[in-house]
Amino acid sequence: MAYGGTELYHPRAVSDLGFWDIDPLKLKVYGIVAEGQEVTREVIADARAFVTEEVPPLVAAEGEDNGLSFVIIHPGDLGVSVVAHWWIQGSVLCQHIRRRLWGTDEAMNTAARPVIACVWELGVINAEQEAWRETMMNSEPDPAAYLKARTASRFV
Repeated sequence: MAYGGTELYHPRAVSDLGFWDIDPLKLKVYGIVAEGQEVTREVIADARAFVTEEVPPLVAAEGEDNGLSFVIIHPGDLGVSVVAHWWIQGSVLCQHIRRRLWGTDEAMNTAARPVIACVWELGVINAEQEAWRETMMNSEPDPAAYLKARTASRFV
């Protein structure tokens, strides 16, 4: 609900949607839903197609990745966001996002509208950067521990 141009905060559940192997990445997949929305099979299939088609070329162009990443599928109040992230250079997080309003087939132009993430997505992103620091930015990086660290079953 909007009030004075701002939205009232209501926690949203985070769900663990498993892993995707999309060469060259192993992705942790999360769902976040607004009240009255759900992460349907169709939404998941559409998100996977987007990530499969658009993210690997970006990963290759950027280079210096280690194959670890995460994606957030977020049916929100206004539409669906798919936010894909991957780690490069040991400490840099890259992002590719698609936002599509309900009832439209066209994605919003994220170059003209430089959105990073909503407050709920930022909660997952923050938990992921903490997991990254704890499992990968130490004297013995542990990719398996990073992939095991999950934000699911929480509220953001």
